[in-house]
Amino acid sequence: MINEKELREKLAYDETFSCVQCGYCLPACPTYMSFGKETHSPRGRINLVKMAAEGKISIHDMANPIDLCLGCRACETVCPTNVEYGKILTSAVNVLAEYREKDRRRRGKALRNIVFHHTLPNKKVLKLMGQGLYILQKTKMINVVRKSKLLSVLPSSIKRMESITPEVKLPLKRNSTISLEKNPGRLRIGYFPGCVMDTFFANVNDLAIKLLEMGGCEVVTIKEQGCCGALQHHAGERNQAIALAKKNIEAYEKYELDHIVNAIGGCGAALVEYPLYFDESDPWFKRATDFAEKNQDISVILSKLGLSFTKSIKKYVSYQPSCHLTNVQRVTDEPLQVLQSIPGITYVEIEQKDMCCGSAGIYNIVHHEESMLVLDDKMKHVKKIVPEVIVTTNPGCHLQLVLGVKREGLQDKIEVVHLVEIIAESCGIS
Repeated sequence: MINEKELREKLAYDETFSCVQCGYCLPACPTYMSFGKETHSPRGRINLVKMAAEGKISIHDMANPIDLCLGCRACETVCPTNVEYGKILTSAVNVLAEYREKDRRRRGKALRNIVFHHTLPNKKVLKLMGQGLYILQKTKMINVVRKSKLLSVLPSSIKRMESITPEVKLPLKRNSTISLEKNPGRLRIGYFPGCVMDTFFANVNDLAIKLLEMGGCEVVTIKEQGCCGALQHHAGERNQAIALAKKNIEAYEKYELDHIVNAIGGCGAALVEYPLYFDESDPWFKRATDFAEKNQDISVILSKLGLSFTKSIKKYVSYQPSCHLTNVQRVTDEPLQVLQSIPGITYVEIEQKDMCCGSAGIYNIVHHEESMLVLDDKMKHVKKIVPEVIVTTNPGCHLQLVLGVKREGLQDKIEVVHLVEIIAESCGIS
């Protein structure tokens, strides 16, 4: 049990006073709009954190509302008083993780350790997973597995997500050698491939690298880099997240790079917020700040390269922004700018496109039914326009929208693709 005297220091108590309970955040909050409860709104959660810090409620009393927050941080974008909701939420998640540590069942703790400590940060394990899935798909054995009773033991949430697993392609061999002499007229890019992204969407990373090279960039992948730590950070695995951050900072600061680029909204948000992991007096804070300042979403770089489009794509296309790309990285114009530059495209906007789709890392697995409520609200707006293509900028959003399209029976009418894929198609890159 956490010492009550320490609780106020552990929770971002001072930051809660910035919230004036005005309600501007309510229509921007997907859980409030879907669940209709004040406790599942940003101001409601902030008030619960404040009351917990003051000893007016128990830690347990704030657990469910905090657990069911998507962490999309759309509330920060619309807040007139600049409340640091992300900081408040993270402090509450960390306190809850500490509170539960002693009460967690041995089995649950073991599973958590396997996922956060031994799977996501381990390139060899992820590579084996990707290769195994590739073989299952190529040999059609995946169909045999699905027809068997092997999957019946899995929770319904995982079975649903398995049913929309993308066709896996093994990553191409990538350049990891940096030339001694840097060309001053050529951007040198350190490409960050991610973990889940490079397991299930390696082809997107390969296309991204080809686009950057076509635009005249020198692109390298840093062998020493690893998991960004986003999922660990959001789950309250603070020490593990910090360790992963340090590993990445050390890996990239060895080299002279103009930018560190990724095509993953969620990972990118974690990378740019590494400075928040450290006190300003800590030497790692300066190193993390220098690292964060070099990080860019690929759409930002591609928007400046003057790409050569050779193919017209005559389709009705919509764009579903990644919450962490929009609300944390504050990248909003560049993806649309590049997308609308593609010849032939007729852009149709999804109503309330900035509202979260309900993916949120592993939220759609651990809180599946709540995630489906949020997704259903998103799909109501999609069905009003039925675009031929929905463009995403994050693997989690991608899979969630594929599931949404399937749930609505629209899989023969709507294709979900990553922004990089449709740009590469128009540029004649395969």
